[in-house]
Amino acid sequence: MVLVSSTGEKDGSSNTRGNPADKSKPGGGLAAGLILGSELSERICVMGISMNLVTYLVGDLHISSAKSATIVTNFMGTLNLLGLLGGFLADAKLGRYKTVAISASVTALGVILLTLATTIPSMRPPPCDDFRRLHHQCIEVSGHQLVLLYVALYTIALGGGGIKSNVSGFGSDQFDSSNPKEEKAMIFFFNRFYFSISIGSLFAVIALVYVQDNVGRGWGYGISAATMVIAAVVLLSGTKLYRFKKPKGSPFTVIWRVAFLAWKKRNQRYPPHPSLLNGYDNTTVPHTERLRCLDKAAILDETCVSNESKNDQWIVSTVTQVEEVKLVLKLIPIWSTCILFWTIYSQMTTFTVEQATFMDRKLGSFTVPAGSFSAFLILTILLFTSLNERLFVPLAHKITGKPQGITSLQRIGIGLVFSMAAMAVAAVIEKKRRVSAVDNGTHMSAFWLVPQYFLVGAGEAFAYVGQLEFFIREAPERMKSMSTGLFLSTISMGFFVSSLLVSLVDKVTDKSWLRSNLNRAKLNYFYWLLVVLGAFNFVIFLVFAMRHQYKTQVGIAEIDEFVEKETKGIGNGVLEEKTTRKSSEYELKDMP
Repeated sequence: MVLVSSTGEKDGSSNTRGNPADKSKPGGGLAAGLILGSELSERICVMGISMNLVTYLVGDLHISSAKSATIVTNFMGTLNLLGLLGGFLADAKLGRYKTVAISASVTALGVILLTLATTIPSMRPPPCDDFRRLHHQCIEVSGHQLVLLYVALYTIALGGGGIKSNVSGFGSDQFDSSNPKEEKAMIFFFNRFYFSISIGSLFAVIALVYVQDNVGRGWGYGISAATMVIAAVVLLSGTKLYRFKKPKGSPFTVIWRVAFLAWKKRNQRYPPHPSLLNGYDNTTVPHTERLRCLDKAAILDETCVSNESKNDQWIVSTVTQVEEVKLVLKLIPIWSTCILFWTIYSQMTTFTVEQATFMDRKLGSFTVPAGSFSAFLILTILLFTSLNERLFVPLAHKITGKPQGITSLQRIGIGLVFSMAAMAVAAVIEKKRRVSAVDNGTHMSAFWLVPQYFLVGAGEAFAYVGQLEFFIREAPERMKSMSTGLFLSTISMGFFVSSLLVSLVDKVTDKSWLRSNLNRAKLNYFYWLLVVLGAFNFVIFLVFAMRHQYKTQVGIAEIDEFVEKETKGIGNGVLEEKTTRKSSEYELKDMP
């Protein structure tokens, strides 16, 4: 068996000509920084659009509030789901660099189209002074006028999905995980990655939204388009600095083929030792006993009578392919328990904003817009992302001795705890707000909402970075971009689950919990429901997290398994030579 690097995979880096990369020059922090520019610009565009698009749809296009919210939700959900497509294309054919470059160009085109759609007079219905009050006098936008708007939005979604699913993976490719110094730099890269996109979000919420409302929507979107064009140019300018990893074929094809062969050979007996499986001696991923039923795809039977048959992947799979599918399947349990975090997060853009509209938002003589309170969420994310790098990770490193301080699953767990605490605080504050408004006729200060923004922001700083790191590092090399798309789908599913949960609660409670007039509603009950669901979800997460083996741990487990079998007489009787070779191929001191 050939096992290389602490992750159990060949590094596979190359330069622009496809030759092995000179790791003394390409890659590193500078290359990763240039790559980050694409995600920073994408975040500026998407946040600048999503945070204020509904006001354009209602106020300028005269679309109902419910329909406008649906348009925005569908746009955001589609953008994150298209991350799966972007990851698939990168892993299957294009590679991460080409996918990011093309996606950045597509996003820039989409924002340019959106600028045109919102500035061309013929794309809007006749103006109306007060759509909400004089609905019958306003003409809603016609179907053909929406065509350019929809084309623009979903062009942005297509490009944004390609960027989101590949930028982080392409950035991590610039570091050699077998080098302790670069391994540490890659860990900090994940923190800087989220810090940078949070800066972009803050700029969009404060600056771009102001420009759209007070200077002109075309100017706001035009700035976003220019930012995206610049980011694409910067990305291309650093081409000679990047390390590249060639795509290794369609991950979906590999998954389907292994599943098909395992089912086809389900009645065959397992060989007496895994070394008899096809490609065991040349595997780049350690063999494991978990999900053993998939090993049958690599069984050499009577149909594998020649070397050509052994190389036919529709006749027999290799151990490497089987273990890659196992790695993907091992991500699913953690994936499922991450969805509820984003369901809770989505409340910050819906009910929390509604709470603010029923509270005192004055700051001196200035009335703070309800939607602007999301700035506290972003500021908290920036604060904790910075503290993670400068305080928490170094402190945890001293305590645990691990380069990353705490593991990615521990980060996710901390994020889940913060989210539950946020909903508990939100429930308490909402009850006090309603009592104050109904019984005393007074309005609480909207700044009482800051604690729940703070807790959700702190949770996101841990959960986002933890999930991103987990899905990238734990995925097989050929499927990293697809696994990032899988992570992005948790965000999309979180929004969709929130919509489903609201509908169910509204139906079960006969609209008594979630009314438009929050003074007559029981929103705090809904928040407590999320706390209960969050606690149940957290227990399940702990079970899955405790059972999960990191890729580097799999190598150690494989060594121990081999030693145990050799001592029982199973194998070739070369215990000392093989175990010495296996142990030397892992950096035991760096194992989490």
